[in-house]
This record gives sequence, C-alpha cells and structure tokens, in this order.
Amino acid sequence: MRVLIVLTACAALLGGCSSRPEFGALALNSVPAEGARAHDIFIVTTRARDDRPDTYFSGERSVEVNYAEARISVPPAHKPGLIEWPASLPGDPDTDFVARSAGYLPSAQAFKSRINQELATRPRGEKEVFLFIHGYNTMFAESLYRLTQFVHDSNNGAVPVLFTWASRGKLRDYLYDLNSAAIARDALEKTLVELANSDADEISILAHSMGNYLLMETIRQMPPSVRHKIQKKIHYVVLAAPDIDIDLFKSHLRRLGKVDKPFVVIVSADDRALRLSRALSGGVDRLGAFSDDEELTKLGAIVIDVTDLEAEDSAHHSKFAILAEFAPELQRAFANGSLTSESSIDGTRTFGGDLGTFVGNTAQAAVTLPIRIIAAPVVLATGGSL
Repeated sequence: MRVLIVLTACAALLGGCSSRPEFGALALNSVPAEGARAHDIFIVTTRARDDRPDTYFSGERSVEVNYAEARISVPPAHKPGLIEWPASLPGDPDTDFVARSAGYLPSAQAFKSRINQELATRPRGEKEVFLFIHGYNTMFAESLYRLTQFVHDSNNGAVPVLFTWASRGKLRDYLYDLNSAAIARDALEKTLVELANSDADEISILAHSMGNYLLMETIRQMPPSVRHKIQKKIHYVVLAAPDIDIDLFKSHLRRLGKVDKPFVVIVSADDRALRLSRALSGGVDRLGAFSDDEELTKLGAIVIDVTDLEAEDSAHHSKFAILAEFAPELQRAFANGSLTSESSIDGTRTFGGDLGTFVGNTAQAAVTLPIRIIAAPVVLATGGSL
C-alpha cells in the first residue's frame, strides 16, 4: 500500500512526462533547416529491439547487447537545457529535435570501428569519448535526445556514446527499472573496456539518477586490473542527481579507496523525484539530495550543490541539463585546480579560492551563473586537489 501511495504521488508530480512519444519518435526527417545542427550519437543498449516503425528499442530486456547509431538535429532556436519535442512526428527541424538517420550496428566490433572512425576526425590531443548513462523512467528516444541536448549545449567535441539500459519509462516500474539497471552491469563493464581499448585518449562519463547506481555497481564489480586500465583514460566522472542509497555510495568509496580523479557529484536539496525515491527505499537519504557536503568531500568527492538553480522540470530532477551550457568553464576550473576572483563564467564574476583548501571543512566557493539562466548561485565544495 505504501508503494502504491508513493507512486500515485509521483504520477501527480511528474505527470508532464506522459507527453513523451512511446513509439515512432525516431521518424526520419530530411527537410533542411538553416541553422539547425546535427549530432552523431553511438548507442550501446541492453534494451530489446522494437519492431514498431521508427522506435528501434523498447523498455524490455535483451539477453544480448545491442548496438546502433543515430544522427539527431537540434533546432536553431533551441533553448539550453530543454528538449524541444515535436508536437507531431516527424517534427519540424526549424523548431524541434528530429532524427536525420538511425540504424542498427551488427556487432561490438562494428561499434568499436565506428567509434575509431569518428575519433580519427578529431585533432591530436582531442580524441575523447563522452559516455552518458540515463536514469529511471526513461524511454529510449528520450535518452538519445537528452544526450544530444547535453552535447549540443556544452559544445562538447568528444565522440558521444549513449549507454541505455532497459528502463520501461513508466513511473510504476521503479523496481523493474532498478533490476534492469543491475542486470546491465556486465554490459556496461564490457562497454567501458571496449572504449578503453579504442583509439580514445580520454573517456568522460556522465550518469544521471538511477544510472549512477548502475555505474557505481559496475565499477565496484570490476577486477582491480580492469578498473586500473580504464582509470588511466578517465578524464572525469560526473554523478548527476544520483539515485543511490547514501550508505551504499559511502561503502563504494571506501571499497574503491583513492581514485586518480575524484567523482563530481551534483546534488540538490529540492529534488522531488529523489524525495519520492527515498520514501520507496526505507527513508534512507539519496546521494543526489544529501545535504552533508563535508562528509562527501572527506570521502574524496567534489560536490556541486545546485539547490538554488531554477529547475526546468517539475520534479527538479534534471538540473544537470541546464549546467551543460557551462560545462567547458567548469571543466577548465577543475583542470586548473582553482576558482579565483579573476575567473568567470559567461562574463559573470566567479568568487572563491583554491580548490585544495576545502579538505575536511565546509568552506565553499560560489560560482554565480548568468542571471538569464538563474538568479541564485551554484555552490561548489571539494575534498581534495585535482
């Protein structure tokens, strides 16, 4: 009865998600649109293939790992942080996200070959892969469009790879999704090994919501020799609004010990989806809504608190999508190891001190983003040098 009550509340809260097309969302559109920009996305999935036209993958589980690629176009008047869904398919490329091409790849070898072909088009020193792992209640097309949005807004030149697991995209199937994420661990490990063995110099990872549970479980199960090989190529790992039991996450960090690059954790105290997840999970805090930055930084994580960031979604669960536009600036700040009063993001002054000074305390550096996006600061704290 308790689960039913919580899911009913969740449905009321997230009802807007029902407008997502359940099938046919990848109907191809070849109409030109001046100013639209297309992105090639490579796909690894534990979803079963879907025979319905223009759908490709369902929310059911596959015994085999499947591979695909797609080209998605972003409209010229796109607003950062949003996905402009078509009112009717196949959409209008002047105003909507539309699919330009899509198709299956026959094997892991074909997938790796396509990745290397794309990496070969990048200049020396910029051969990077960007891996995205979506969260709970996410349909295939939605995960594909979300990665496209993030790549577009961040102007990320890396080769984008989507790891999409068998979420049914239905609020009532939280436990089904959780088990699907657990089932996908071996496939994600295999994917990480394949990417590490590719021609990529670096691999960056962004996981959202329940995708963080999958990622952390996968990292923990890896033999140390495999994990160390992959770590050599890791550029950064971002855990956005992670739907992970906080005690489980702390146990992961203790087990893994010191890592070469700290996890970057994006948290928000007003995340309503994680509040509901907490109720479903015995009342234990979720990492993405955890308020004790000091405890996380002592474990070696970098924490970005976006509580005061204005959300575009009613659940306040996808704020990371808004940050995409400022990813290059934040990345440079991390790489430099400091946030000083001389640095800025999009022309707005940034205040703070050396990131290494935050070890074991709650001192914080405030990164004030442009007023056109938000009216309040993002708070950043870190527990170790970069």
